[in-house]
Amino acid sequence: MALRTGTKHALVAKEERARLFAMLRRAGDDATLAIEGAAVAVSNLDRVYWPADQRRPAVTKRDFLRYLIANAPSMLGAMRDRPLTLFRWPEGVGGRRVLMKHWEIRLPMFVERANIFSASKGRPDQYILCNNLPTLVWLGHMGTLEFHAWHSRVRAGDDAPAAGVDARSSLQALHASVVEYPDYMLFDIDPFFYAGTETRPKQPVPTPEGFARARRVALSLKALLDGMSLVSFVKTSGKTGLHVVVPIARTLRYDAVRAVARGIGDHLMRAHPREITVDWSVERRTGKVFIDYNMNVRGKSMTVQYSPRGLPGAPVSMPLSWRELQKMDDAALPAFSITTMPRRRVDPWADLAEHTQDLAQRLESSARKR
Repeated sequence: MALRTGTKHALVAKEERARLFAMLRRAGDDATLAIEGAAVAVSNLDRVYWPADQRRPAVTKRDFLRYLIANAPSMLGAMRDRPLTLFRWPEGVGGRRVLMKHWEIRLPMFVERANIFSASKGRPDQYILCNNLPTLVWLGHMGTLEFHAWHSRVRAGDDAPAAGVDARSSLQALHASVVEYPDYMLFDIDPFFYAGTETRPKQPVPTPEGFARARRVALSLKALLDGMSLVSFVKTSGKTGLHVVVPIARTLRYDAVRAVARGIGDHLMRAHPREITVDWSVERRTGKVFIDYNMNVRGKSMTVQYSPRGLPGAPVSMPLSWRELQKMDDAALPAFSITTMPRRRVDPWADLAEHTQDLAQRLESSARKR
């Protein structure tokens, strides 16, 4: 049976979360949390991860762990069996940032791992997997403020009939393994409209105009995908743009999926040459929306839905319904953060796994219709 990756299948009981909320509320600055049979030691709970600003209160480690527990069903569903690229700010966003792929410290027993062959090193690298609530809480305690997951998973299923499970023994084995088969096609929609206040000259800060342009491009992309009978999902990146995801069966390798994404991106650019670019030159992107299809590569990753970003104000990568995106005000930036995120009864991405599509089959059918 294929593994379920939709958020509603990564269940964490409400009662368990309520119990952990109470423990965090009563705890001093240090505590040991009993989670799913594991003892997770946490410390410095009153450390500020995101400082207060004029509009938002400070977010402490205690607040952040509560946020992770509240959103665990969705986040664990998104990360299950995926190698992770993580960014840590152990002292909070005002301190140093640490990129974590291969952890060299001793890991707790509840942390699952995957070994994946590295062509540059000639041996496997160890990645961690966030497959349970103790791991999610431990990562938060370690100052992991951004969670990025690969587009492929390390375990096989009936949606990947041609793939093996050995990704560690050799480069040949890796290329034949399930890790080489993504389960979604990604379009990273990145507006390049500058406010003039950027501290990093090549990285625009979020602006209403930039997001409005990205929003219109995303809706155009959805219309094109709809015409190809491809179901798609959208979320904010947590920075300036949007991510559009097309869930697919694991029957095509990364290079084939990337070629399809490139064809779609090129088609959209030709239809809207003044608004859209696929050019890698930063200078040529200015004043346009960049569609990055090259993210469809083994080893690259996407910000997990509901993951915060290590930026002032604790913004989050927010899943949206297409209707929500369509109704947004062009004159305002969406304010999705740890402290302002709206309460929802239904997660717009909850049934993503139920919409797995055979991309090759859909393309063939679309070509016959044309």
